[in-house]
Amino acid sequence: MEILGYFASALIGISLGLIGGGGSILTVPVLVYLFGVEPVTATAYSLFIVGSTSLVGVLPKYKDGLVNLKTSVIFGIPSILAVYATRKFIVPLIPDPAFHISDFAVTKAMLLMGLFALLMVFASYSMIRTKKNAETETQDAGVQKFNYAGILLEGVVVGVLTGLVGAGGGFLIIPALVLFSKLPMKQAVGTSLLIIAAKSLFGFLGDLGHQAIDWTLLLTVTALAIGGIFIGNVLSRKVDGDKLKKAFGWFVLVMGIYILAKELVFSHQ
Repeated sequence: MEILGYFASALIGISLGLIGGGGSILTVPVLVYLFGVEPVTATAYSLFIVGSTSLVGVLPKYKDGLVNLKTSVIFGIPSILAVYATRKFIVPLIPDPAFHISDFAVTKAMLLMGLFALLMVFASYSMIRTKKNAETETQDAGVQKFNYAGILLEGVVVGVLTGLVGAGGGFLIIPALVLFSKLPMKQAVGTSLLIIAAKSLFGFLGDLGHQAIDWTLLLTVTALAIGGIFIGNVLSRKVDGDKLKKAFGWFVLVMGIYILAKELVFSHQ
């Protein structure tokens, strides 16, 4: 299973390079089901892997002028504070089992994997749906207007979700940047990578002292994911990104349903 896990690790980066997202949604399942990492620890590892890969991926975007630093700061600060606080204080306080439904015990690991699976289902919808507002997005490229309340609230929400399940949350960040900051889509994708990198790596710091880190595994998976993002960037010039994104969305949907079934049904049989 480990060999398959290393291959899947490269796919994390390839996905980010090809479609600008989706890689983080694979990271926790890869760690849990292919490497046998405990789910709570896997969400911590995911933050480091996603943060490091996104940091590398944002560099060419920045060189091309597709990163809005002002928006990154306004959205990023509440998001960073929320994800750090979630990993440092909230996750360690979740009891195990988290709660009972009659005689059914919902463990801490089951709760986090269930939340992650629901996030995968929502993420798949954002990848599968056909966007009809591409023209209106680019019309606002010349003048940037901020909805500060919306940006701050969305930053906190994304930060808490990232802290709980270890996913970058690009499928939430990109629409928020287009809606509340009036960024054109390509700039929203580049800016989201910087935000994801910052909040994920700061969130990982909140885990230090709470988790025993297998640095060999963590750095190996991270290196493969970073290598994958360069492959994805090359392939993105040759592959229809919209069709690929929809296909990946269906894959994520199936994975999300599988994880829900496995954690909530099959684990108690």
